[in-house]
Amino acid sequence: MRIAVLASGSGTILQAIIQASIPLEVLVTDRECRAEKIAAQNNLTHIRIKRDSYGKDFNRDAYTCEVRDTLIEHKIDLVAMAGFGTILNKPIYEDFNNRILNTHPSLLPSFPGWHAVEEALTYGVKVTGCTVHIATEEVDAGPILAQEAIQVLKGDTKGTLHERIKEVERRLYIDTLKNITTTKEL
Repeated sequence: MRIAVLASGSGTILQAIIQASIPLEVLVTDRECRAEKIAAQNNLTHIRIKRDSYGKDFNRDAYTCEVRDTLIEHKIDLVAMAGFGTILNKPIYEDFNNRILNTHPSLLPSFPGWHAVEEALTYGVKVTGCTVHIATEEVDAGPILAQEAIQVLKGDTKGTLHERIKEVERRLYIDTLKNITTTKEL
């Protein structure tokens, strides 16, 4: 199974995937980020498809097609989103239907979107967690593959809670990827 990782940030999930000896074909990023350095240190092919804008003039469809075409060129079977900061549109989901995984720092369907950890604290929940799901055109709404709960501790801040979620996220994502690559089905 040929796997690509899409990342925009620190690369901790990418590093966990590499350390778990899950073979990767390519890393695709949308901006300069630490994940690129991790790819270079591990001789992983890296392609940056830089966003030309972060404003209202951003052509999301054209950008999505560029990412999709890159994945098709590399004959990718499975895409692992690992903190990819650009929301992709319909064209990628047409060609990679049910073959894009994402991880989210909440127990979906609770707290979808970018501010999940903050919202969990604001609402005063006692338990939150991490979800690995199939990415769909609707953000954080795809079928759930795995979840794990994390207790919210008294005195938790956004930073402390998010760090504990990330620890679980790296393990849960790896376990899910290993299961998929072993069984060859989602």
